[in-house]
Amino acid sequence: MKAIRRFTVRPVLPDPLRPLSDLARNLRWSWHAETRDLFQSVDPERWAASGGDPVRLLGSVPPARLAELSQDRPFLRRLAAVAGDLNDYMTGDRWYQTQPEELPAAVAYFSPEFGITAALPQYSGGLGILAGDHLKAASDLGVPLIGVGLLYRHGYFRQTLSRDGWQQEHYPVLDPNELPVVQLEEPDGTPAQVALALPGGKQLHARIWLAQVGRVPLLMLDSDVEENDLGERGVTDRLYGGGSEHRLLQEMLLGIGGVRAVRTYCRLTGHPEPEVFHTNEGHAGFLGLERIAELCAEGLDFDSALEAVRAGTVFTTHTPVPAGIDRFDRELVARHFGPDAELPRIDVDRVLRLGMETYPGGEPNLFNMAVMGLRLAQRANGVSLLHGNVSREMFSGLWPGFDADEVPITSVTNGVHAPTWVAPEVFRLGARQIGAQRAEDALTVGGSDRWDTVADIPDQDIWELRRVLREQLVTEVRERLRASWRQRGAHTAELGWVDGVLDPDVLTIGFARRVPSYKRLTLMLRDRDRLMDLLLHPERPVQIVVAGKAHPADDGGKRLVQELVRFADDPRVRHRIVFLPDYGMAMAQKLYPGCDIWLNNPLRPLEACGTSGMKAALNGCLNLSVLDGWWDEWFQPDFGWAIPTADGVGTDPDHRDDIEAAALYDLLEQRVTPRFYERGQSGLPDRWIEMVRQTLSLLGPKVLAGRMVREYVERLYAPAALSHRSMGLDAARDLAEWKTRVRAAWPGVTVDHVETSASEVLAELGTTLGLRVRVGLGELGPDDVEVQVVSGRVDEEDRIADAAVVPLKPVGSPDKDGRWVYEGPLSLDRTGPFGYTVRILPAHRLLASSAELGLVAGPSEELVEAAGLLMR
Repeated sequence: MKAIRRFTVRPVLPDPLRPLSDLARNLRWSWHAETRDLFQSVDPERWAASGGDPVRLLGSVPPARLAELSQDRPFLRRLAAVAGDLNDYMTGDRWYQTQPEELPAAVAYFSPEFGITAALPQYSGGLGILAGDHLKAASDLGVPLIGVGLLYRHGYFRQTLSRDGWQQEHYPVLDPNELPVVQLEEPDGTPAQVALALPGGKQLHARIWLAQVGRVPLLMLDSDVEENDLGERGVTDRLYGGGSEHRLLQEMLLGIGGVRAVRTYCRLTGHPEPEVFHTNEGHAGFLGLERIAELCAEGLDFDSALEAVRAGTVFTTHTPVPAGIDRFDRELVARHFGPDAELPRIDVDRVLRLGMETYPGGEPNLFNMAVMGLRLAQRANGVSLLHGNVSREMFSGLWPGFDADEVPITSVTNGVHAPTWVAPEVFRLGARQIGAQRAEDALTVGGSDRWDTVADIPDQDIWELRRVLREQLVTEVRERLRASWRQRGAHTAELGWVDGVLDPDVLTIGFARRVPSYKRLTLMLRDRDRLMDLLLHPERPVQIVVAGKAHPADDGGKRLVQELVRFADDPRVRHRIVFLPDYGMAMAQKLYPGCDIWLNNPLRPLEACGTSGMKAALNGCLNLSVLDGWWDEWFQPDFGWAIPTADGVGTDPDHRDDIEAAALYDLLEQRVTPRFYERGQSGLPDRWIEMVRQTLSLLGPKVLAGRMVREYVERLYAPAALSHRSMGLDAARDLAEWKTRVRAAWPGVTVDHVETSASEVLAELGTTLGLRVRVGLGELGPDDVEVQVVSGRVDEEDRIADAAVVPLKPVGSPDKDGRWVYEGPLSLDRTGPFGYTVRILPAHRLLASSAELGLVAGPSEELVEAAGLLMR
């Protein structure tokens, strides 16, 4: 029989056990081993059955067991110690509180998904895991962050396979009352809500759920409330589901509703209001519009409000391809804003102008969420050094007249939250060397360039650790594979072969990630005979564990999954290669430590960062990867291998895959497997162990989310907070008026004459020339601009590379024609072909970058020809 109504019945804990409830509701348990051990000891079998979820565990423990524990003195002492530790963690000073400079009182961090723990399935892939790691690291460092997201009632899909290997999606319904979240309530006990206006006089209501991620509150908006009609109730149904309007409503709720949720939370709890708003990818970009509307309601005009909002906004882009950005038809956006819908005081054209692709190569009828994010933020970044370069190139149209390397988008390379991803066995080995507290500090705060104490760990200990982790993975794989085959329709009697799948003494390669085409899940299948030879080699075999989900609408990705599954089903190799469905955090936490090699072979440079290899590295797994994302930045032959790529315009995609697959096979056959299996005098693979040691000591400190969040604080949050404080209402008005005046006057800004003290085109290294420039500033004055000389080595087309920029100074007053003279030195500090040019840029103390307005004036073509600007 099927129930007609469902309730969630919460357990009533005896008074001595009440702290268990607080421990279960704070997601710090997901990365704090002592708390998890405590919950496991409540009932080991039910802990395993609950998937390691304390909320589900406490809902299933019989009252008799709770009564027994309430009288168990050793347990109560452990409970008191763990609860006390959490209290110290929540209230004590951490890294952030010890910093000398005046840092933001609070930072609001918006993301469409958050991967905190498998017990709160609100993530699809790397973006969500990164956001979850950002919150956890911020908590460990004491950064006063407020996370803002949506609560999806179906989360992301669960993946199974059909008998013939086709991906199948399932969307289990999530009951918030069974999740580690609590409802935010008004003082009278009613649920706290936000509302958005919709066209036609309707409203979209959402309640606010709170997940406590250590010290960081995560606010999650949920539209499945009685006040909404059926359509509106479904806005937060699925992560990345639905059509354009559905996605637009999700993003309006995240951005606009998210700001309102933050205001509500601060009002109810007394939490400091954020001085900085961080937009993690373009999905949350509408948050800037809501903040503009708040200031307009205080009497500020739109342009001034825009400047005030930009000052305290940070935007992070995560995609290296335009196709990865959400873009909406302008008419759809226009319908949801203005007098008859949301933000009625703001002119719809002003909203549209923020997101329209009004630059060469753009599509003027599309509203681009990343473009809006960049226009609404004074500071922006990519997520690796290479991705910063790619982003500057991709968005350079927003800053016409500037070289791509001057586009004001910096980079902060992603990191991973070590306490979440480091296997307990790895942590214990480190703690044995330097003590538990120092090991914990090293993994959370970071700060050192090397972990030199790894050098003191004996080879035997490292090798035994690696085998233990590999053996655990083999056990996990067999359990998951057996469950998968049962879901595919196999009977238990057919599955005896599963007991022989994988071998704890064989070189193990891991490959797990989302399955868009550019990540090339099936590159390893390019030459199947060669792959079979590797898998079945009599002396040096390899085994491969593969996992990944294709987007439900991506049939091409599903075909790649099916191709891989069918190969792995072959009885000749199924003991050496497996595909595990339903890749998620729980699986990943077993997979990364158990692999010896982490394989990554995207099409370069389409991987913005990629963090799975970082998690593997923290467990002593070596990376074998294309030089893309973070690996391009930090690869060294001491601790991994780089797969050669066939980059270049005009390379046929199939031919490129053939070349790069052959390079992958070559590396495995000639360098990777021999090193794993060769033994030194000690009987151990000492050269392999040395690579593991180098991975831990050199890569370990770099890949930490603690390092990443400290960089965000020091390089982006702190400057943004200073800008925010400097941008009072009067300053915002002044800056907006100045920008309007400069834009109007800019056509009258010219470089009219350039001369140097050099009479020859040959000069000696170290020579300093005098430079004299006459410029026209029109209606502007020297206080409005900076005149610069830009110099450096030049190529055959006279383009300046690795430029040095020196400001020139005005001399005297304007001449009778209103022209100004600027002078300064030009240092010839490089040999070979050398060139310089002169340019004029807007200058104001409140600009974060001289490129901010996208305005630049340089010499005319005629002047270039006449002045002999190039010297060789």
